[in-house]
Amino acid sequence: MPMPTEERVSQLVAGPVERRGFDLEGVEISTAGRHADAQARVRVIVDSDDPADLDAIAELSNELSAQLDDAGDFGESPYLLEVSTPGIDRPLSTDRHWRRAQGRKARVTLRPGAEPPDPGGKATFDARVGKLSGDTIALVLGGKAKPHRVNVPLADIATAVVQVEFSPPSPRELELAGGVAPGRPIPGSEPATTVPAGEDAADTRGTSGASPQPEAASDSIEGTVE
Repeated sequence: MPMPTEERVSQLVAGPVERRGFDLEGVEISTAGRHADAQARVRVIVDSDDPADLDAIAELSNELSAQLDDAGDFGESPYLLEVSTPGIDRPLSTDRHWRRAQGRKARVTLRPGAEPPDPGGKATFDARVGKLSGDTIALVLGGKAKPHRVNVPLADIATAVVQVEFSPPSPRELELAGGVAPGRPIPGSEPATTVPAGEDAADTRGTSGASPQPEAASDSIEGTVE
């Protein structure tokens, strides 16, 4: 039986995801193993304005597992369902991404022909994300030494990816950025957590293990149609 497409799985999970107050950020399907032993890995990426809640992620994971089993698109083939949030190093491609990244450092690349916000600046630069206003985003340049705020049209930005930070920004940087998004931690101040290998997935269908990761929550369930 052919594996369902990412578009098909997106259609199946979109309803439960939205009803539980999440945004569906994407679906990724991959295969592990060879031939008869191959197993599909289905990753459903969700996010919301509120901080990630492991219990909510686990409940959503259980509902999506039942939804996929009832649909029967995987037939009798086993699959591993993983529901997770995007994590830190996410690309910023929608208005809600920019809002949720407020206060974070991002690597920004301008579109060809767009003028750098600082005279003589480069087309790719690091900046702290400020407030979104219509189709313009405020960015804080200069780092801790010379922080200053500029406004950049979203249309001028080709890509922007949030960066991992190991120390918090200066108070002035955060002030210029307008602080962090409500409920989000100050960048660089999150407690480090580690996930032992193999402990972020359930061993059998009907059980789930949710393990915290830096700026990401996830839950995994093995499923098959019975």
